[in-house]
Parts: sequence; structure tokens; C-alpha cells
Amino acid sequence: MLGLGFGLPGAFGAWYYARNGEVWTFLGFLTYSEGPFERWGIPTSTALLVGFVAVCAAEVVVGVLLWSDATIALWLAVALLPIELVFWIGFALPFGPLLGLARTALVVAILVSGE
Repeated sequence: MLGLGFGLPGAFGAWYYARNGEVWTFLGFLTYSEGPFERWGIPTSTALLVGFVAVCAAEVVVGVLLWSDATIALWLAVALLPIELVFWIGFALPFGPLLGLARTALVVAILVSGE
């Protein structure tokens, strides 16, 4: 759900940025701007947005693997979290870290239980 929830708007945001050279505004809020990335000297760009969409797509793939009970999916979900956190924090996306950590807690619980 996170991959689609962040990935679809991210894809539109990347398309919008590539076409207009500015960050997409949604309901009066800049979507991928004025976050820590800019404070760290990493300006919003089409490449940065496409990278975020690629991470979201990887999360969708991991979700499908989790759903199909693939053993490697549990490890991929844990490995993907730090990369997702960089983007969620860098773009100041408010629910990403909370939902991602909740997902990871469930995955770790499954790993520990041995199922």
C-alpha cells in the first residue's frame, strides 16, 4: 500500500516537474519541496523524483512477494526500509516513517516467529 500510495503521486510529481520545471502543488501544499533534502543541499529534480518512484515500485514488488509468501520478501522488506526512510525524511513526507516502521515491525515479528 505504501508503494502505491506514495508511488502514484510521486510519478505524477516527477512528470509534472519534468514538464514544468517546478514542484507540483497539491491542495495548496508543495509536494516534494522545502524538506530536509533542500536543507542538505539536494534540490528537487526529476532524477530525485524518479529515484523515489523506483523505490516505491520496489516496495510494490516486495509487497507482492510478501503476499505470495516468498521467503526472500521478508528480508527484502527489511533491507528496503533505510532507503525508503531517506526519501520519506528527505521529502518530509509525514506518514511514511510511521507506516514503514509499522510494516517493518510486522515483518520482523513474522521473521522471529519463524513462519
